[in-house]
Amino acid sequence: MTDDRLLPCVESRIESHPVTADRADDLVQFSEQHGKFRYCSCMRWRMTSTEYKRSTKETRVATLEYLVRHGAPVGVLAYLGGEPVGWCSIAPRETYGALERFRALPRIDDQPVWSVVCFFVDRRVRKAGVTRVLLRAAVEYAQSRGAQVVEGYPVEPGPRLYTYMGSPSTFREAGFTDVTPPGQARRVMRLPGPEETTR
Repeated sequence: MTDDRLLPCVESRIESHPVTADRADDLVQFSEQHGKFRYCSCMRWRMTSTEYKRSTKETRVATLEYLVRHGAPVGVLAYLGGEPVGWCSIAPRETYGALERFRALPRIDDQPVWSVVCFFVDRRVRKAGVTRVLLRAAVEYAQSRGAQVVEGYPVEPGPRLYTYMGSPSTFREAGFTDVTPPGQARRVMRLPGPEETTR
């Protein structure tokens, strides 16, 4: 599809769309082409730990497809030349069963929040700005659905768990600010919605 010489111009050619029922087949295509994504099917945060341990790859695939085909918000896809090449998981925080129970990332207040919990980009277009495009599209999608606060939990790049959750620099570039409570190890970054920023 591309090579390193073309990477600088990839970002401007990327289109992003919410994964609604009419794009369910695109998500199936993306899943079938990316084994690591398909193994989890972005269920690690949606299911509780017990549910995830009891699930199989097949049930996780089926569950994500079910959510999409029944209108639940799950995320956005990035496209290059009509082919899905990137994914960002975003949905209301309460729909992420494991996140709601994760002691390292408790809710910091009672505001309704949409959470960005995962990015997955085709290896052929990594380091080409696809994650930035996905995050912007995810924010637009969430706000179009009434989100007042969008939240992410990025991790500094390196050999650490959860690096698929994005890097702090990507979130900062998109206008997010660090709101991590003092003493909390896991970072929380937020982007207030339009009504919040005008107050």
